[in-house]
Amino acid sequence: MNLQQFRYLREAARQKLNLTAAARALHTSQPGVSKAIIELEEELGVSIFARHGKRILGLTPPGQQVLDAAERIAGEIDNLKKLARDYAGSPEGTLRVATTHTQARYVLPEVVQRFVRKYPQVRLKLLQGNPPQIAAMLIGGQADVGIATETLVDTPGLDTIPVFRWEHVAVVPAGHPLARFAAHPGKITLKDLGRHPLVTYEAHFSGRSRIDQAFADAEIEPSVVLEAIDADVIKTYAQAGLGVGIVAGLATDRNGSANGLTVIPCGHLFGPNTTRLAVKQGAYLRGFVYAFVEMIAPGWDRRKIEEEFGKKRT
Repeated sequence: MNLQQFRYLREAARQKLNLTAAARALHTSQPGVSKAIIELEEELGVSIFARHGKRILGLTPPGQQVLDAAERIAGEIDNLKKLARDYAGSPEGTLRVATTHTQARYVLPEVVQRFVRKYPQVRLKLLQGNPPQIAAMLIGGQADVGIATETLVDTPGLDTIPVFRWEHVAVVPAGHPLARFAAHPGKITLKDLGRHPLVTYEAHFSGRSRIDQAFADAEIEPSVVLEAIDADVIKTYAQAGLGVGIVAGLATDRNGSANGLTVIPCGHLFGPNTTRLAVKQGAYLRGFVYAFVEMIAPGWDRRKIEEEFGKKRT
């Protein structure tokens, strides 16, 4: 057995058992990938893939266990490399942060500026996706840190800490019938919102599940005329009169403005949301990763993070 065989197997799994796509990602040939995996099967004495002729149907039960072992081995090798760089005093490296558009647009710019000033030799990569994709990137080793509101805390294999809490707001053009509630936001009700078409987030984003649950509990069926992953898109269509926009409050500026729209706080209707930061369990975190975490979540220094994650693993 050799590490290249494990690397080929992992990439084949990531590419949904498409060996041609795996070879392309690995910058090698498809026959080379196929040969390496067959040789691994012969050495282990088990079939990793279930096949019908030349067609791969899926992983066999022992094949899944081999893949799991390959993932663990690759993770430990990655940890060793990171540890060696830290102890050698090397400041270079790459920090890969997977997050949603809302976090990247409204939360991270100031943090990224501070981080880049402090660690100019570290390459920072922002990877955007929905929360399930972010969790998958962490589990698969494509990201070091994930930041999102949903999914992360419920995903096995991830350690998470709370970063901050936020609430939803409704945004409407000036002169809209609901604009009068801006002066008395606590008086707006779900029934008031339900009388108008709504523009809000797609199912996996920014607390959408809380919005749906609140209407369901009130036995109100809202008319959601447009769903988007981007708060800026929601605000644009609310401004155009398509419907009442419901967005994360952090997508408005410090003065409570949102592209000239009237902002109505709705925390009493939909409840608070918690944005969390996650890392893969067992992953070695370099010094600059701890620094990034503390910048976005003040108070969570290295000692506190290690204590928190340690408690979850015992």
